[in-house]
Amino acid sequence: MLLRADLHIHSTFSDGRASPSEILYIAGEKGLDVISITDHDTFAGSLIAHRYQSKIGGLPLVIIGVEVRCVEGDVLVYCEKEIDFPRRIDLLLEKAHVESCLVVPAHPYDIVRLGIGDLIFNYKEWDAIEVWNASSTKGANLKAIKAAQLLGKPGLANSDAHIPEEIGTSYTYIEVDELSQGSIMEAIRKGKVKPVYRSRPFNSVIKRALWSVKHLVRGFMKKT
Repeated sequence: MLLRADLHIHSTFSDGRASPSEILYIAGEKGLDVISITDHDTFAGSLIAHRYQSKIGGLPLVIIGVEVRCVEGDVLVYCEKEIDFPRRIDLLLEKAHVESCLVVPAHPYDIVRLGIGDLIFNYKEWDAIEVWNASSTKGANLKAIKAAQLLGKPGLANSDAHIPEEIGTSYTYIEVDELSQGSIMEAIRKGKVKPVYRSRPFNSVIKRALWSVKHLVRGFMKKT
């Protein structure tokens, strides 16, 4: 069974425009079989989406996830349940693997989005590398592809969607025997993946920029 997955999406629980339930319906309309809502430093959006999908049915399967802002940069973590997460990569890797989670450096060579850069080579315990982020530059993504090859790690392609239009822009095919969270995570560990390299269309770039400004203004107004 070949599944189409976008495992890096942001909801209203961090800096995304769509709610977890809206993301699920949009992802289904775009032909995705699996998603992960990876809000910044919180599992909340992902957990809500997981519970919603479990009750409703007929929607993409949800892998519980988070994008952790580590001291060194951003790292994606995928789990079968919520866990506490340290903010140092070495400690995060140790904790996540004790909990049978996957750890994947996000957009590693996108410095604007706080990728970890060449620090990626300091750790051998990655489960996969985000080799293509639809929101990053081609140059940054090509460096990530090369790093995954040198480290011998599977590559994932994701949208890093913050607005609905970006969901599924880039995605990964995952080969599994059954549609379950455990089966999908094991397939990623074994490298049964094929990333699809696509970038955001120009109109999406403009809409994302406008949303980012609006989100920042809202955040500022709440603090004042």
